[in-house]
Amino acid sequence: MRPLEGIRVLEFGNFLAGPFCGMLLADMGADVIKVEPPRGDMGRAMPPIENGESISFAAVNRNKRSIVLDLKRPEAKEILLKLAAGADVVLENYRPGALERMGVGAEQVRAVNPKIVYVSVSGFGQSGPYRERAAVNLIIEAASGALSVTGEPGKMPMRPGLQTADLFGAMFATYAVLSGLIGVARQGEGRVIDLSLVEASIAAAAWETAGYLATGEVPRALGNRHRLNAPYQLFETRDKHYVAIGTPNDQLFARLLKALGLEGHQADPRFASYAKRKANEDAVIALIEAAVKTRDAADVESLLVATGVPCGRVNDYEQVFKDPQVVSRNMVVEVEHPRLGRMRTTRNPLLFDRDGPAVTQAAPLLGEHSAAILAQLGFSADEITRLAHAGVTRLGTPSEDSDAQDAAE
Repeated sequence: MRPLEGIRVLEFGNFLAGPFCGMLLADMGADVIKVEPPRGDMGRAMPPIENGESISFAAVNRNKRSIVLDLKRPEAKEILLKLAAGADVVLENYRPGALERMGVGAEQVRAVNPKIVYVSVSGFGQSGPYRERAAVNLIIEAASGALSVTGEPGKMPMRPGLQTADLFGAMFATYAVLSGLIGVARQGEGRVIDLSLVEASIAAAAWETAGYLATGEVPRALGNRHRLNAPYQLFETRDKHYVAIGTPNDQLFARLLKALGLEGHQADPRFASYAKRKANEDAVIALIEAAVKTRDAADVESLLVATGVPCGRVNDYEQVFKDPQVVSRNMVVEVEHPRLGRMRTTRNPLLFDRDGPAVTQAAPLLGEHSAAILAQLGFSADEITRLAHAGVTRLGTPSEDSDAQDAAE
């Protein structure tokens, strides 16, 4: 039995932050019901598209059930509140106030379920002058300061290659859900939790914010260099590849010098301590760069790994998924999708000794579980058909009924 089996989550999620959190909970066994409007999570339109389904959407919505409810209709609101009465968690990343206006905001849900853990994820939070300001990942990275410390000094900031703001938010949202559930179990009280993605990114910038708040010195972009340590960056090799090398203590730095044939520099007072190496970073980097440049990437990596110095070649994703370490730990798993067929995906990165997270089903089709969920709430087959034709819900199956689809549009 997985840790969250028996927990029911209602997810109102779009794109990444909310859905990624919902996926993490579903991997652990929670029954995550994705409540979607008639046209679905906006992530369903993101490329690449195959057989009418978004691969990007499928990547972050596995293990969930989908029900379509047009919450602009009174009957849909009644169904949603009935679902909420038996749920443990509501997770949403809509614009602040949107669900309240549809009658399913935190206070409206708490009226039918006082023990609910209601987590709202938004760009700037549920209060403050920016409450209703539109925000997507890039805007959050800009507003939070993250972009100001990313890229080369003196040049236009470089956006990270990953969706950092949304993913930080998803992790904090998962933390919020689990903390709220523990509070219910121990104290019998639900929680309403307001998570700002900007604040999540600010909180994740632990060293940058600590330095500024203590000294008033504004952190700047450092390129590949580390804010506190040297050497700790990328180096170009003879064969035009890049290796990452980091030596966060005196012993590792001494090993690095020895491995590269630079033992004669160990007595240099500029390199005698962590702080002195950072203060004399240009001299340190010039020394290591020259030595690395005379070797191929594979040789540098094998040499340093053998001596215990943290080092790794910069991999692209083809190299990542062919890496023997990744292969040996079965990071890629397969799951059957009703339209995409047998598809490969990454597993949850946590490995439990037993009953851990699992990928049991692919991301749902839009409204794939509407009928089953409504039936669990006590609706008859005739009532479900009527709701579909009235546009209150949408019944999605691998061979969707075209009449029901037309009625739901």
